[in-house]
Amino acid sequence: MELVRRLVPASLTARLVATVVLLVALVGLLVSALTTAALDNRLTGQLDDEVAASHDRDLRALQHGLPIGGMPEGSGGPDIRDARAQRAGTLTAYLTGDVAAGIVVTERGGREQLGAAELAQLSGLPRGGHPTARGLDGLGEYRLLTSEVGGITLVTGVPSDEVDETLASIVLWEVLFTLLAVGAAGGLAVVVVRRQLQPLRDVARTAHEVAELPLASGEVGVTARVPESLTDERTEVGQVGSALNVLLGHMESSLDARHRSEQQVRQFVADASHELRTPLATIQGYAELGLRADADPERVLHVLDRVQGEARRMTSLVEDLLLLARLDAGRPLAREEVDLTHLVLEAVGDARVVAPEHRWQLDLGDEAVVVTGDAQRLHQVLANLLTNARRHTPAGTTVTVGVRSAAVDGRASSGAVVTVHDDGPGVPAELQATLFERFTRGDASRTRDSGGAGLGLSLARAIATAHGGTLTCASGPGDTTFTLTLPA
Repeated sequence: MELVRRLVPASLTARLVATVVLLVALVGLLVSALTTAALDNRLTGQLDDEVAASHDRDLRALQHGLPIGGMPEGSGGPDIRDARAQRAGTLTAYLTGDVAAGIVVTERGGREQLGAAELAQLSGLPRGGHPTARGLDGLGEYRLLTSEVGGITLVTGVPSDEVDETLASIVLWEVLFTLLAVGAAGGLAVVVVRRQLQPLRDVARTAHEVAELPLASGEVGVTARVPESLTDERTEVGQVGSALNVLLGHMESSLDARHRSEQQVRQFVADASHELRTPLATIQGYAELGLRADADPERVLHVLDRVQGEARRMTSLVEDLLLLARLDAGRPLAREEVDLTHLVLEAVGDARVVAPEHRWQLDLGDEAVVVTGDAQRLHQVLANLLTNARRHTPAGTTVTVGVRSAAVDGRASSGAVVTVHDDGPGVPAELQATLFERFTRGDASRTRDSGGAGLGLSLARAIATAHGGTLTCASGPGDTTFTLTLPA
């Protein structure tokens, strides 16, 4: 098996050329064999007809020269000199029990007597109406026909050397023409196969170009593509080229997503470090202040109060980060019936206490809206949306919170929609694309007065996604709406 693998060429071009050459050789040999067999049958048939004709002439000569009642005793056999009109090389022999005689017609019409050894080879030939082939020492190959008349066995033969020479010549020419055809087919196949496989080599060249790109890290961008002319799916090469382009497109999307993920991770680490560094620095500063020897008890109490506040801030930030990590990992949330209308009433009531300078309005349906989910997390979503509206809108802004049963995925009353609308200044256009990303805040200065660490909206969307819902934002000056959609 290993030897077969070594003998079979590895190149597709070589394999195709070898296949073409082998097929041409097989067809040539088959045609040559059939032609030779047909010609042999034809020439042999003509020779047999000639043997039969010669045999008939010998029979007439024998009957003409043989006395009635048989061959006379002591005559030495019939007179065979009367066998005329035979071609050169024709053999005629008369065999009886005691007497045997025969001649071979020479080139100039003469007659040459057969010797005893040659006549002995003619004995025992089968009698019948069909000539047989027999090689005679000293005479060559013959087609012989035997019959018996009046106790005398008559043997007539015609040499088959011309037929054999003709067939040998034909076979030689057939071999020569087959070799020429094989050589021409091989050369033509090399040219044609290389030309037909050129598009496949172009596709492979594109694949090699992509393979040489540094794909391990960093932004890859747009990679090479198979030319449009090589993506016709009606052809096999076009199907390969089209599939490769689709694969390269998916690869680019995946690599871009990986790069964005890497950038997000770096940004996340930087933002988390920044957010944690601020309270840690504050705690360290107040701790040093409290350890001073001249610190009075009131200052120490103030220091401890500030340290406790910063610790709570860090705890809240870490808990938000842990919740995001759990949601990213697909941790299941609680699944219970939640009165969404009641949650909205509670959240708006809390917001009125915290921000009485805003106008808080409700837009509720006639019936309570109930969904299945985690009540605590859904309350967190509502609280984050209302806190976001309070922090980023001026006093006097009207915030309207509505909840309705609505169709989801084309099914009537199969979900709920919660909207938080305000008539404030709106979300800046440059922030809308990254509004739900982590550590995105309207104030890029990262001052502590800007409010929050920029995790509220990313947490809200993650919780909505974990419930199988969506959270979107449509914003313009004086018209900003956050829409939370939840399946029932």
